[in-house]
Amino acid sequence: MSTISLDPLLYHCGKGKHRFHYRPRFNTLKPCSFSYCPNKLLHHGRKSFVNYNSYRLPTFRASATNAPLLQTFQSKDVLFQETFPLKRNEKLEGRISVRLAQGNDQNQWELTVGCNLAGKWILHWGVSLIDDSGSEWDQPPKEMIPPGSIPIKDYAIETPLKKSSSSSSGDFVHEVKINLVPDKTIAAINFVLKDEQTGIWYQHKGRDFKVPLLDYHGEDGNIVGTKKGLGLWPGALGQLSNLLVKAESSSKDKGRSGESGDAKEEKKYLEGFYEELPIVKEVAVDNSVSVSVRKCPETTKNLLYLETDLPGDVIVHWGACRDETRKWEIPAAPHPPETTVFKNKALRTLLQPKEGGKGCCGIFTIEEDFGGFLFVLKQNENSWLNYKGDDFYIPLSNSGNLPGQQRESELKDAGVSKKSGEESEGVSVTAYTDGIIKEIRNLVTDISSQKTKKKKTKEAQESILQEIEKLAAEAYSIFRSSAPTFTEEVIEMPKPVEPPVQISSGTGSGFEILCQGFNWESHKSGRWYMELKERAAELSSLGFTVLWLPPPTESVSPEGYMPKDLYNLNSRYGNIDELKDVVKTFHDVGIKVLGDVVLNHRCAHFKNQNGIWNIFGGRLNWDDRAVVSDDPHFQGRGNKSSGDNFHAAPNIDHSQDFVRNDIKEWLCWLRKEIGYDGWRLDFVRGFWGGYVKDYLDASEPYFAVGEYWDSLSYTYGEMDHNQDAHRQRIVDWINATNGTAGAFDVTTKGILHSALDRCEYWRLSDEKGKPPGVVGWWPSRAVTFIENHDTGSTQGHWRFPCGKEMQGYAYILTHPGTPSAFYDHIFSHYKSEIAALISLRKRNKVNCRSVVTIEKAERDVYAAIIDEKVAVKIGPGNFEPPSGSSGWSLVIEGKDYKVWEVSK
Repeated sequence: MSTISLDPLLYHCGKGKHRFHYRPRFNTLKPCSFSYCPNKLLHHGRKSFVNYNSYRLPTFRASATNAPLLQTFQSKDVLFQETFPLKRNEKLEGRISVRLAQGNDQNQWELTVGCNLAGKWILHWGVSLIDDSGSEWDQPPKEMIPPGSIPIKDYAIETPLKKSSSSSSGDFVHEVKINLVPDKTIAAINFVLKDEQTGIWYQHKGRDFKVPLLDYHGEDGNIVGTKKGLGLWPGALGQLSNLLVKAESSSKDKGRSGESGDAKEEKKYLEGFYEELPIVKEVAVDNSVSVSVRKCPETTKNLLYLETDLPGDVIVHWGACRDETRKWEIPAAPHPPETTVFKNKALRTLLQPKEGGKGCCGIFTIEEDFGGFLFVLKQNENSWLNYKGDDFYIPLSNSGNLPGQQRESELKDAGVSKKSGEESEGVSVTAYTDGIIKEIRNLVTDISSQKTKKKKTKEAQESILQEIEKLAAEAYSIFRSSAPTFTEEVIEMPKPVEPPVQISSGTGSGFEILCQGFNWESHKSGRWYMELKERAAELSSLGFTVLWLPPPTESVSPEGYMPKDLYNLNSRYGNIDELKDVVKTFHDVGIKVLGDVVLNHRCAHFKNQNGIWNIFGGRLNWDDRAVVSDDPHFQGRGNKSSGDNFHAAPNIDHSQDFVRNDIKEWLCWLRKEIGYDGWRLDFVRGFWGGYVKDYLDASEPYFAVGEYWDSLSYTYGEMDHNQDAHRQRIVDWINATNGTAGAFDVTTKGILHSALDRCEYWRLSDEKGKPPGVVGWWPSRAVTFIENHDTGSTQGHWRFPCGKEMQGYAYILTHPGTPSAFYDHIFSHYKSEIAALISLRKRNKVNCRSVVTIEKAERDVYAAIIDEKVAVKIGPGNFEPPSGSSGWSLVIEGKDYKVWEVSK
C-alpha cells in the first residue's frame, strides 16, 4: 500500500480513488492539549562517602539563628553528600491563533496560523475539494504552498512556522501565512500542528482543524471561524472591519439584484475572522536536590543541609526515623524557620531562597539517636516529588551503613572493583561486559563440543539456531530499552561467520535478494500473473532468490490495498488458478514467493443501522466488534487501536481472539493453498508488533518483511543528519515481533535520497561511523530499497533522484541487509548493471550480516569496504581502495560509482 508519512483523512470504502495516509494517534488528546505520561519522577542519584578537605556550600541567606549552623558546614568534616536528579513536567499554557483576512488584492485571501509557545512548530495541512467525500485531503495548488514546505505524498504539505513579533502584544509568536488562490473547487483548509521538538501533535476538539472557504459546510465541531466576521478582531480594527463587511455585503446585494433566483444558491466565500484557541504543552524539566550530612562537633547532633534548584516556593515535608522500618517521627527542636507541624506526624518547612534567587535551601538538626532523615518535596497541592514512588531516605552517620559504604560492600561481595569515573553506580564497565561475553562464549563452546560429539540432524540444528536468534532479539530489546551502564564503544562486535542455510522462521538464510514483482499499474492488464510467469526464468538468471507479489484478494481499490473478502483471490492481477500457477513456476526456478497481505484494515460489505460501513461479509463475516473503537469514522465496538489508524477503511481490532484466530487460519490457508513462502506485511504501524509475532508463529513463513513507514526528521525543510529516532521506531517494531520479521529500511532510503540529490555524501555515516539506517543497527532485519510502487512507478510520491538510481543500487547491493530491487528498474536500461552487482554480491557471499568499514563520507564521495572483500565508491569524488597484502580489482564501474573486489 502507499507508504505513509503522516496524516490520513477519511475515504468512503466503496470509493475507487485510492489514497493513503495516516495520522498520529490523536484519539487520546483533549482539544489543543496533550496527555503526557511522564517518566519516573526520580532516578537513582549518585552516592558517595566523602571527607573533603575543603567543602563549601553555596551562599545561604541565613537568619541570625541559623547563621552559626551554616558556618559549621564550611568545615572539612562533611561526611556524606548525595544528589538526586528530579524529572518533572511543567504545563505551559498558550494559544493557537487562526486568522483569515483579505490580501492586498481583493480577490485573494490570506490564512495565518500561529502559536505563541516556544517549539519547533510544523503545520501539516491540505485542502478539501468540493467533490470529495468524508474528510479526504488533497494537496493545494503549487501557488498556495509557502517557501520551505515539504510535500507529504499526494495529500498534504508540511510547512515550518517561523518566528515573528506579534504586532498586537509585542510577544514573539511562530506563524505561517498561506495565500489562498481563488479557486471555487477548494472547500476548506485542513491542518494539524506538530511540535518537532517533542513529536506531539495538536488537534481541535480531537479532530483536524478545518477552515471552511465556502459557506455550505455546516457546523462541524472542528470548524474554526465559521460564520464569524472580521468584527471578531479586537478594538477599533474590529469596529472598522464590521463597517467594511456591511459595506461589502450591501454592494454585493445590489450587484445581485438583477440576477436570477439560482444565483442565491451559488456557493460563496466566507467572511474573514480571527480566532484564538487554548493550547497546553507539557515540557520535561530537569532539576535536582542535594543533601549533605555532617556531625556538629559541639553537640554531636546530625546537621543536614538540603538545597534544590526547583523554582518557586518549595516545602520539605520531613521527619526522622530510628531504624530501617522507617517509621516517621518528629525530631526535637530547634527546627528551621518557616516550619509547621503536620498532624503530629511530620514537619513542613518552607525552604529559604538562595542568594541570587536560583533555588532554595535549608538546614536541619537531627538528634544523634535517629538513624535516618525522611522527606518529600512539595511545590503545590498537586505536585509532590518523591524517590521512585517512595520517600527520600538519607541514612545518618550513626546507622553504620552509609550508602557509599553499603554499595562498596556489595561490590566487594560480588567481586567487582570500584573505579571512579569509569562506571555508573560503581559497576566497572570492563568487568560487566567481560562477564557477559564470557558467559556467551562458554555457551558457544558447549554447543560446539556437543556438535563434535554427535552429529545433529538438520532439523535439530535449525531448532537450536532459531532459539539463539530469538534470545538475541530479546537481549537486544533489554539493552535498547534500558539505560545502559556502559558506552556503545566498549562493545566490540565479533567478526561474523557465514550464516547457515536456515536461521529462523521469518528471516530466511541471510543471502536473500528480493525482487518487487509489480508496479502501480500492473493491475491494468488483468493478467499480470501470466505476464510475470513469462519472466520467471529471466529473474532467476539475474540472481534473485525471492519474489514479492501484489495483494491477491478482492479489493475496493484495483491495486489490492483495500481488501474486502479475504478468501476471494480473484483480483485484477488474475484469478486464483493463475496465482497458483505463477507461484509454482517461480518455485520451479528456485525463487521463493512472498504474498502482500493487508492485515491492518478491511473494507466492509454492509452498513450498520447508523449507515456506517462496518459489517463484513464473505467467509469472515465479522461485525463491528472487529473494528477498533477509537476511529470515529467507522464506530467500531472493539478495543482501542494498538497503533495508528488508517482512516480510509475500518481498522481491525487485533486484540479480539476471534479476529486473530481467523487471520492465523487465513494465513495458514494461503501458505497451503497458494504456496506462498512468506509475507510482505502492509501498514504495520496500525497494530502492535506482538500480534505480528503471533501470526508469524502460526504461519511459519520462510521470510517476512513489514512496511513501517513514517516521516524522517527535518528542520525547516532540510533533512537532519541524525536520524536515530526514526530508525529506532522501526527497530522497536521489529523488536515487538521478537525479531521474527524484518522491516523495510525507510531510514536508509531517505538518507540515500538526500545525500545523492544534494551531493551530501557525508550523510551516509552516522555519529559512530556506522551506516545511518536500520542496516547500521540491526542489519539482519533491514530490507534495503531505493524505490517501490509507492515512491516510484506512476505515483512518484518520493521518487529517487533521477539518473542516480545505480548509485543507490551500488550501495544496497554491496552492503549488509537484504536488498530489494524494483521491477521498473530491473526491466530497464539498468538491468545489466543490476545483474552485475547481484553477481558480485553472490560471488563474494555478501549477506545480511556482513561487516561494513566506512573509509570516506565526505561532501562528494562515500566509500566503504565490506567483509574485507568488496570495496565500493559512490559520488563524483575520488577514492581508491587501500593497498595492502590483498590486491583490488575494479570489476564494475558506472556513472559516479565503482566497485572493486579482492583479486583471487
